Amino acid sequence: MPYNNTNIEENMMLLQKALNYNFKNCEVLKEALTHSSFANESKFKKVKYNERLEFLGDSVLSLVVSEYIFIKYKHLPEGELTKVRANVVCEPSLAMRSKEIKLGQYLLLGKGEEFTGGRQRESILADAFEALIGAIYIDGGIQVVKQFILHYFLESIDLASKGILFRDYKTHLQELLQSKTSERITYHVVNEYGPDHNKVFEVEVLIGNKVIGRGRGKSKKEAEQRAAEEAIKKG
Repeated sequence: MPYNNTNIEENMMLLQKALNYNFKNCEVLKEALTHSSFANESKFKKVKYNERLEFLGDSVLSLVVSEYIFIKYKHLPEGELTKVRANVVCEPSLAMRSKEIKLGQYLLLGKGEEFTGGRQRESILADAFEALIGAIYIDGGIQVVKQFILHYFLESIDLASKGILFRDYKTHLQELLQSKTSERITYHVVNEYGPDHNKVFEVEVLIGNKVIGRGRGKSKKEAEQRAAEEAIKKG
């Protein structure tokens, strides 16, 4: 349900619950959720919007990811560390994290952005996630925001360290098939094996009842991405 002037407080409460983090200062959260288009259209002067928090969040995200990969991947030279970090903090990766927490539905957008699909636009979603990181850093400090970042990016870091370039294959597959079929795309775990600390999942992606791809991964999310990737390559 999109944000509007009557449910701002309620939506901020719902988002904080989804994040499992309660802001001490909700004004900084509201600023993180406010797009410049909303501020420009507002009848109130000097409405704060999220570009400054985005700037801060970008730096905090880069620092946290840089520190983590520097300590964890001692064998990687500087050039490879740079590639891993770039792959983790790229726009598609950030937009995907936004979609996971449904951040788009909480944003305050101007009417123009609302009508042209701004809640689903990758650039807006990626910027908003960086602004959210900035807001959490201001509100809770470096240790809190570090925990938040690593919770959402550890899997991406692991994949990037293996040289797997980031692509949101699930979204790409959805977009490819929307114009071809109205049947529902679903993902099903068909097998899982291995010990709990090293489990492997096998997932099928289907259109209706037809299997169009299969993939494996160390998590259900990774397996779903691999299944979507296979379906795209099969055409």
